Amino acid sequence: LGGLTTLIGTPPNILVSEILRENDLEPFGMFDFTPVGGAVLLAGIAFIAVAGRHLLPERDVRRESQGDDEDLGAIYSLGDELNVLVVPRGSALAGTSLADSRLGAVLGLNVLGILRSGKRDILAPGSDSILEEGDRLLVEGRTDRLQERAGREYFDLEPGRLSSFDLLSRDVVVMRVEILPGCTFTGETLKSMNFRHSYGTIVLAIRRGDTIRRTQLETMELETGDVLLIQGSPDEIDILRSEPHLEISFPEAHEMEGLEERLMVVKLPADSPLVGATLAGSRLGDSFGIGVMGIVRGGTTNLMPDPEEVLRSGDSLLIKGRREALDALGGLRGLELAADQTASEVVALESEQVGLAEVILSPRSTLEGKSLVDLHFREKYGLSVVAISRSGTIHRDDLRDMALRLGDALLLHGPREKLTVLGSEPDFLVLSEETAKPVRLSKAPLAALIMGSVVLSVVVGFLPIYIAAVAGAVAMVMTGCLSMDEAYRAIEWKAVFLIAGMLPLGIAMQKSGAATYLTHQVVALVGDFGPMAVVSALFLVTALSAQVMPTSAVAILMAPIALNTASDLAISHKALMIAVAAAASSSFMSPVAHPANVLIMGPGGYRFVDYVKVGLPLTIVCLVTVLLVLPAFWPLTP
Repeated sequence: LGGLTTLIGTPPNILVSEILRENDLEPFGMFDFTPVGGAVLLAGIAFIAVAGRHLLPERDVRRESQGDDEDLGAIYSLGDELNVLVVPRGSALAGTSLADSRLGAVLGLNVLGILRSGKRDILAPGSDSILEEGDRLLVEGRTDRLQERAGREYFDLEPGRLSSFDLLSRDVVVMRVEILPGCTFTGETLKSMNFRHSYGTIVLAIRRGDTIRRTQLETMELETGDVLLIQGSPDEIDILRSEPHLEISFPEAHEMEGLEERLMVVKLPADSPLVGATLAGSRLGDSFGIGVMGIVRGGTTNLMPDPEEVLRSGDSLLIKGRREALDALGGLRGLELAADQTASEVVALESEQVGLAEVILSPRSTLEGKSLVDLHFREKYGLSVVAISRSGTIHRDDLRDMALRLGDALLLHGPREKLTVLGSEPDFLVLSEETAKPVRLSKAPLAALIMGSVVLSVVVGFLPIYIAAVAGAVAMVMTGCLSMDEAYRAIEWKAVFLIAGMLPLGIAMQKSGAATYLTHQVVALVGDFGPMAVVSALFLVTALSAQVMPTSAVAILMAPIALNTASDLAISHKALMIAVAAAASSSFMSPVAHPANVLIMGPGGYRFVDYVKVGLPLTIVCLVTVLLVLPAFWPLTP
């Protein structure tokens, strides 16, 4: 609402002013929007204070029954899914790292602490922390998978080794694929490209420089110069040949070396949890770090099995993986739930060194649509995501595969110094005050002076707003108020390109007659009811469009219609343009209508319907206010 009060407040105000200039009409001055915008601001505040707050749930869905308690663990109800697991004596997990234990991938458990005798407890252990016999693991998540699979073998390892020739047949070959400059594979992962389904081939290894990687390939970001060793049929290889900037050839001898060490044969026992699942549904690659090269069933070997192939009891799988991973899987069966103590009685989640923090994705985040697995979140940031609040619902299970969305609130657990560092990451906004990035005050007077100069130069008419704003931004960087990285990240590139693309559309509407046609429709519908009806119709159409389209695009599309309508009905064009600007800024009825709406959705625990409940009457309040105030400052008839 506050953005309606000045010309520089919102893009719609700036755009309608510039559209007037482009049509050889006098543009708006700096404070021409203030009377109408100020009235809308006061009316909106009054509505929210008196009535709007009663349209929302009476209780806070995220802090129910907590009163003023700001304990994040209680807010997210972490205690409901905290348990203690014991690593028994002789367990195969002893000596393995937390990452290799597959606790998160297979069982969906988040290890928040390793409890040991004496004073050797480790809160927020890293993925490289080594497990020991007798460790008590403080885990967050449902343990029903552990109980369901207790005592059941996933695989029986068969003796002997496979050779690389076992992966070949008349219909299956192994080739090398080199990524050349300009290839669309660059920056992608096998998982993001859905490589197995898209090309029907299996990636056996990836060579980068002198290093050959044969496991955990799915989330490895590909680079120019990478060489993929793939297994597939000649027809599938031909599909890859059609891709530009790929060089396909026979593998070199040293690229095949070491592959046999990763090849094994395992048999599925009758009670294996994998029996009855499809290859894709078993998530062998993601959860177990295992690639299935073939299935032996009834004496017949099926190389390159279809991802929808159903696994059966007695199947022998030709797999590629690490022997240590199979041993660790056996260790998972031996984990025991501690029966003598509950997790809350053992240890607190926070200490002087370890804490909890709540963050949300920033509006300019590059992480939207990516999962925690894709981001290697725990390895990259050294923090665990223990819960995600989305649209008023708190999720605590299977977080690693959830695609992040704008507005998600993430509850993080880890070392306080890492939480503090996260506050400087441009992809996140930290909601916990103690870990938020401190405000730099040393340059505040200079920044205020630059801002004041920009406003003053526009007010006195010395510079147009678009020149003054750019000059001010340059001055902020040159004086050190902003770094180049901060300035670059602050640019709304999507908005820039959107406006650049929509401006020609607005011109085309005028040149082609589309604006004239739409104007005639408006005139035919409401023209006989007078100027107030025309203003109301334009306001409602613009406001409804702003719920599903960016406000800048709405202003550009509606401005030509407003100008033509003003000309046809002899109504003040400035009055209609102010109504369009106010309506385009009334994006209240949908969480996706404006970045600010999305930003508060997760932390506020709001649902989509909450925006409609408050936004619809608020939009009507704005319309009524505009109809009452607009004629007093901008007469509708010239």
